[in-house]
Amino acid sequence: KKLLNVQFHDLLQLISLHPPQRNLIRSVQDDVFFSVDVASSGVPTIRWSFMSGAVSRCIGAWRPGGFTNITQDYSDRVNACDNGSMLLSDLKLQDSGYYVVTAEDPAGNSRDLGFVLKVNEVLYEDLQYLSVTALALMVVAALLMLAMWLLHRGCRKLRAWRRRRQMPGEAFKRSPENQS
Repeated sequence: KKLLNVQFHDLLQLISLHPPQRNLIRSVQDDVFFSVDVASSGVPTIRWSFMSGAVSRCIGAWRPGGFTNITQDYSDRVNACDNGSMLLSDLKLQDSGYYVVTAEDPAGNSRDLGFVLKVNEVLYEDLQYLSVTALALMVVAALLMLAMWLLHRGCRKLRAWRRRRQMPGEAFKRSPENQS
């Protein structure tokens, strides 16, 4: 799992990313960890929210060393850390969207930073297609082997018949004059 580090230094002065990756791609049922380091003169309040084309909702808010308030929609899937980090586990397709972290100092100054999360579906249909294709190829291979075996056997019988036909004793037995 990749870590995404966000540093807020003196909320009014600097916001920097380490590494500068703001677009995350995960699969359904994976976890994503947002690591946030907030530096402030006072104890900041951290808020995480989620936005997509269909909905916009608060994930939770907490103060390092203080309160933690995670909404009921996320209560069993979010772990909040004192430094503002957030672990979102058991991802669903509906978790794809824009995540915003807001850090607010006691004076009311705040900074926002957004991240895009894309959750991909694990396509079991692809695995099913692959196994059906493999099975079909095995059946074709078996039929080709059977055809080769039958042709080889027929070829051997044809050779044996030709040899018997060319033998002098066999020719005498088969002549029409001797059959009466």
